[in-house]
Amino acid sequence: MAYKNLNDFITKLEKQGELIRIKEEVSSELEITEITDRVSKQYGPALLFENVKDSEYPVLMNAFGSTKRMSQALLSDSLDKIGDRIASYLDFEKLFSIKGIISYIPKVLSLVHCIPIPQLRLGKIYLGKRPACQQVIEKEVDLSKIPILKCWPEDGGRFITLPLVFTKYRKSMRQNIGMYRMQILYKNTTGMHWHKHKDGCGIYSDYQKNGEKMPVSVVIGADPAITYSATAPMPKGISEIFLAGFLRKKSVKMVKCITNDIYVPAESEFVLEGYVDTTEELFEEGPFGDHTGYYSLVDLYPKFHVTCITHRKNAIYPATIVGKPPMEDCYLAKATERIFLPMLKMIMPELVEINLPLEGVFHNCAIVSIKNSYKGAAQTIMSQIWGSGQMRYTKMIIVVDENTNPHDIKAVKKCILERVKFPDDITISKGPLDALDHSSNEALFGNRVGIDASNIEKKFTDSTMEIVPLKTKKTKAWDGRELAKEMLEKSTSRIILIVDADEDITDEKTIMWRLFNNIDAGRDFYYKDEKIAIDATKKITQEGIKRPWPNDIVMDEETKSKVDKIWELLKKDLEK
Repeated sequence: MAYKNLNDFITKLEKQGELIRIKEEVSSELEITEITDRVSKQYGPALLFENVKDSEYPVLMNAFGSTKRMSQALLSDSLDKIGDRIASYLDFEKLFSIKGIISYIPKVLSLVHCIPIPQLRLGKIYLGKRPACQQVIEKEVDLSKIPILKCWPEDGGRFITLPLVFTKYRKSMRQNIGMYRMQILYKNTTGMHWHKHKDGCGIYSDYQKNGEKMPVSVVIGADPAITYSATAPMPKGISEIFLAGFLRKKSVKMVKCITNDIYVPAESEFVLEGYVDTTEELFEEGPFGDHTGYYSLVDLYPKFHVTCITHRKNAIYPATIVGKPPMEDCYLAKATERIFLPMLKMIMPELVEINLPLEGVFHNCAIVSIKNSYKGAAQTIMSQIWGSGQMRYTKMIIVVDENTNPHDIKAVKKCILERVKFPDDITISKGPLDALDHSSNEALFGNRVGIDASNIEKKFTDSTMEIVPLKTKKTKAWDGRELAKEMLEKSTSRIILIVDADEDITDEKTIMWRLFNNIDAGRDFYYKDEKIAIDATKKITQEGIKRPWPNDIVMDEETKSKVDKIWELLKKDLEK
């Protein structure tokens, strides 16, 4: 049964022991982040902070922060079952027989749930009950009343981190929903951080060409299926609200905003109505502690001017924090991996399974298994992935055979060590990179790498079956490269990873995270005698980097100390 609203989901989580209410007073500036980060790193529950300093609104955190909760959010006991449901609609062979067509009819009819239902009104008078999201219309726009988080010490300010940004195509009723962080600038103004490859930016460009203001409405807090859908890589022309209806098996009730023509979910917690002035000068947004585990750098983005705030009575403010994995956003990415796999398999017949490891933070690594039925099948898959929508930003693709489980990292490493001949089985492709990638010499463009471990022939013996991480304290340019070349001469190990001196080389997950984040394959891979050494150290400008290397996200000691003082009380809540 579909959740009516966010509070309905909270009630379900609490009944199942998946949510803890935090009654101690905490600050929305750093303290909520530190508590939530500790809990998420322990794979803990959702948190509802009921006593937030200087705010009347509770804050919901980590609601999607486990595979179980992510599945519950989408009304399933398994994300794979959602993928299977989509796959059943893609079984077009049934349409070649009368019996198959008849069996397909109920599926087609069930898609009526994808169609949103607008609440009708005559002028300003609703036909029926006033929508919940407009129960309160604020007389004055003042974003400071909402407990918007400052997430990390070096952030440029407070950021709305879980916004559903509704935009309307110019001269069309068609709408788009995206999730773009929003830095608070003034009590009625925020930033709008849409990257160049996002639909929101494309719509903005169309308004900008015509010198027009762009209407925007931002929902904060909705049925979790709607929140997830805002993050989903939907094909062009298919509305995210259609996906939400499909996932919840019930149409989403929509209502027209008060000050613009955009429709938003009627059961939303908060709605910020306003516009982006496309003739206005861009401002320097950031920095922001991002999902890569590093601070994204200051860059130019437009401003969003809020003209009206409406909300439910007793509204709840949902937020998220991102940083070094595992974090809540990892499970949103896993949902996309499982839900969209059937569509990928339809357009890539060789594809069997895919794993986007958490350490790869969405776009840095994809491990795929394939039917290796012809020479070049692995390279075909690589090219298809690099040519497919948002997957074109995948920096590393590892291909294994269909009998190897890409979710079994030990098995994947064994395949690489036994089967990959360096550099023969390496494919390097120049192309676009995600805006948050910091390791390429220039922004948005660099080297992507494919590793073909799909050939089941064992090429190497156990004597070379090692991946060896080594530390170096860089004092000048190319120290990492020099150590890599030196170890290729000395070591019998087939794969050598060079990391910075402050790393714990026994922490495999952190080493993987550094590797995926810190390399450009065209610059940092070195080969000799069928071996490879990889320089995964931080780079400096003398090594060709044209941008500042971002700082790691680390909480400040003062905030840690404050949280330490109340942690024992919090632990009692967490252990209930």
